[in-house]
Amino acid sequence: MKRTHYCGELNLKNVNQKVILCGWVHTRRDHGGVIFIDLRDREGIVQVVFRPEEKDLFIRAEKIRSEYVLQIEGNVSSRPDGTKNPKLPTGEVEIIVEKMEILNTSEVPPFEISSFSVAGEELRLKYRYLDLRRKKLKDNLIIRHKLSHTVRKLLSGEGFIEIETPFLTKSTPEGARDFLVPSRLNPGTFYALPQSPQLFKQILMVSGVDRYFQVVRCFRDEDLRADRQPEFTQIDIEMSFVDEEDVIATVEKLLSVLMRDILGVEIKTPFARMDYEYAINTYGTDKPDLRYRDVMKITDVSAVVAGSGFKIFSEAVKAGGCVKCVSVPPAVDGKAGFSRSAIDELTKFATGLGAKGLAWLNNSSPIKRFFSDGEIKNIYSVIGYNREGTQPDPAAPMVFFIADKKETANAVLGALRTEIINRLKIKPVLEYEFVWVVNFPLFEWSEEEKRFVSMHHPFTQPVDEKMLDGDLSKVAARAYDIVLNGTELGGGSIRIHRTDLQEKIFSILKISGSEAKDRFGFLLEALKFGAPPHGGIALGFDRLCAILCGEESIRDVIAFPKTQKGICPLTGAPDAVSSKQLKELSIEVKDGEK
Repeated sequence: MKRTHYCGELNLKNVNQKVILCGWVHTRRDHGGVIFIDLRDREGIVQVVFRPEEKDLFIRAEKIRSEYVLQIEGNVSSRPDGTKNPKLPTGEVEIIVEKMEILNTSEVPPFEISSFSVAGEELRLKYRYLDLRRKKLKDNLIIRHKLSHTVRKLLSGEGFIEIETPFLTKSTPEGARDFLVPSRLNPGTFYALPQSPQLFKQILMVSGVDRYFQVVRCFRDEDLRADRQPEFTQIDIEMSFVDEEDVIATVEKLLSVLMRDILGVEIKTPFARMDYEYAINTYGTDKPDLRYRDVMKITDVSAVVAGSGFKIFSEAVKAGGCVKCVSVPPAVDGKAGFSRSAIDELTKFATGLGAKGLAWLNNSSPIKRFFSDGEIKNIYSVIGYNREGTQPDPAAPMVFFIADKKETANAVLGALRTEIINRLKIKPVLEYEFVWVVNFPLFEWSEEEKRFVSMHHPFTQPVDEKMLDGDLSKVAARAYDIVLNGTELGGGSIRIHRTDLQEKIFSILKISGSEAKDRFGFLLEALKFGAPPHGGIALGFDRLCAILCGEESIRDVIAFPKTQKGICPLTGAPDAVSSKQLKELSIEVKDGEK
């Protein structure tokens, strides 16, 4: 027998056709002497029927269990009235079985394929091949395939060339730790797995490739979260003889086509743009979620409370800090204010992020007595609410304050805003909202290293080179990040294409000439030979897949992901290796250590 159709393809158009199907037993039911089996393959599920008049076939069907692998031949029939299943694409038809072969049996799975309500992630990852039989995960991988296919098709049509760059390369740390690979042929030396193809794609521009892209695997040895994996995929793009507008236009076209082709959603271009400083001061993050529009924007009330009798506020302003707040209108909250236990939980949340405390203002707030009626009215006025009179106002917003350094206040209130939105289950105004964050600083001060470091990477061009001789905190970068629904999809910049400027940036970053030559010498050398102006971007492919699939974790759009501890439960990696292998690599493992 040879398969003629996938299970999920059949419908009323196939009635009276003879078909051959292959798949797994999803469920088996005995009803009044008739055996029904839901047969599943990658395209879906169809009901197959074993009738008692086919005695030998029926007896064999009685032995079938979940996840057995079957091949069946039969006729497509319309289901009788009253038995149709509108929840299934194939719910109007069934297959009357004439022949059946059990291609393989199955042990009882450690969890049900049809329901994962009681299956933990560790167990599911250990038996990932069973987990992937689940429709949602399988569909995620299909969407992932369609995304990569569309990316390649569109960029190829725009004149881009896909070029593979090396996986075994030189260690040039870019912020995260490298994964190192020892060289057997050169004892004591190591390759590094690339954190990105950054240097190679710049060299390809020097080579005259002009338009490069790659759907590429990258590696970073860093602590993991829901949106991070030690190995991940990005859409890598680089272009010559361009400025920011060219790169941005290319990405907007790519993303709008992906949204249309995968989700059927039309996204208007050009996307909105937002200055970095505005994003930080208004949303507390450079990854603002704009689906909620004006809900709970951060507001600076320092000028209003600077002279108040509430010393926590007035002294914070006097010390050079600020007082900022977010407000939650009763129309959003659903009631006037929060319960005291909810306020205590939010206070604990804020202090866990580094805040000294969380002050709050509503009709019953204990801090009201430190403010005059005029000051309270001014606070509400600044946040956009016109409060009349001095009596309790049930329509007044609940206001949460942080008094601290500007950076701390922004970061805590930004996280608090998201926490409150999630707790109150506030519905977004929009389903998908893209925004470009632009005008980033070129440098940021590292308290740990006591020096300026690159906000993005050291190959980003400044907006104005002359600013490099002044206050480095005010130097703007020709950089841009694309954000979708509060998730940073990717970032890019116009690159430095002159050796003298690149060397100056290294000097500012306290990277000595010898260190720069050792780490980036091949790039500096290449820039001497007519490097063109160029720029590009890298988009997080896994993150984009997760958003389009409606998943919170990128692990659910990756076929074989690692856990948050960087472990693969399926294979047991990472694992110890033999002493012979270590000896060949000139590596010795200390006693008592793996």
